[in-house]
Amino acid sequence: MKLVIHDLNDKEWKKISHEYENWEIVSDNGTILPCYGCFRCWTKDPGQCLLNDDYCRMGYLVHHADEVKVISRYTYGGFSGSVKNIFDRCLGFVLPQLELVDDESHHFKRYPEDKPFSFVFYGNDLNDNEKNAAERYVNSVMKNFRGHVKSIVFENKELPVSNDNREYVNNEDRTVLVNGSMRGDKAYSLKFAGLLKKRLNKNAEIINIHKYINDLTDLYEEIKNASTIVICTPLYVDNLPSQVVRLLEIFERSYSGDPKNIYLIANMGLYESRQLVNLFEAVRQWSDKMDFRYGGGLGISAGELIGVLVDFLPFGKWPTKEICKGMNELAEAINGNKTTEDIYTEPKGFPRWLYMQIANRNWNNIARANGIDPKDMLRQL
Repeated sequence: MKLVIHDLNDKEWKKISHEYENWEIVSDNGTILPCYGCFRCWTKDPGQCLLNDDYCRMGYLVHHADEVKVISRYTYGGFSGSVKNIFDRCLGFVLPQLELVDDESHHFKRYPEDKPFSFVFYGNDLNDNEKNAAERYVNSVMKNFRGHVKSIVFENKELPVSNDNREYVNNEDRTVLVNGSMRGDKAYSLKFAGLLKKRLNKNAEIINIHKYINDLTDLYEEIKNASTIVICTPLYVDNLPSQVVRLLEIFERSYSGDPKNIYLIANMGLYESRQLVNLFEAVRQWSDKMDFRYGGGLGISAGELIGVLVDFLPFGKWPTKEICKGMNELAEAINGNKTTEDIYTEPKGFPRWLYMQIANRNWNNIARANGIDPKDMLRQL
């Protein structure tokens, strides 16, 4: 069986559908839900997503495909929101435990295979910088998915991006921190947003994206007149979560108005903060398309560890010293409507081997708490 994942509309798909006879076809049929980051596909029902829709077995489907082809509109260095959503729902294809691959922490394979993936990105006159960003992104995804890139093709297509009925928006003196995690009040992204808010001399507000997930247009309407937006988000499949990508797409289609200041706080469960580079690039490219001013961001690795430690240790002491310093620098830039260099931080004085050991033991403990033998997490489907 061969699998194609695409985001083409019906008219465009009909032009090429004859090339994919007898292929398994996956696209957004309007029912797909975003990944909730609950990790139950790892620790409760291995390989099976909690969300009961047509995409709950995506990891299983990818595994049984002889090869996978992905056709996506080029979007801020990576996939469109709909294709990214499908990839986010493939989490069960890998395992939660960490090991070193090319001197980076990555998830264990669930399956002893090296899956071939082909990619087709289409867009308006993609330049070399955009192509390089896409290539870097899919290579990162393949390293984590433990597959390999068979080919990458770029196709030029004239695509409308804006809504002809856009209404010009005037900025108000508002600073909004958007928690881009679907875990809502349990999200470490929310915790980091709260730490940043305490350092701002502006009347900042935090808005949770999960409360608007049934219609992200409502969230767009809520924040469109903010003069400063801080995106606070976890890393999902080497980039922004699909719900954040979709929100940025709504801005691109709908917004016409005053320039905004854009800042970023990104966190992830892997140890090396350099693995956030694709996510940072996505926000920069979106800001450039919107003629917004990207003011810089803070990358936090080992986010779950840091999120727990700030509850028990003074923020700014070992091992949160560098994270605190970076957050202070970001807050200073936001307070002064200035820019800062992107800041990548890791737990100071907390060795990688120890972090990985603790993380792997923690995953086993979570499985046991859910009534699952840790060995069952490793099973193939």
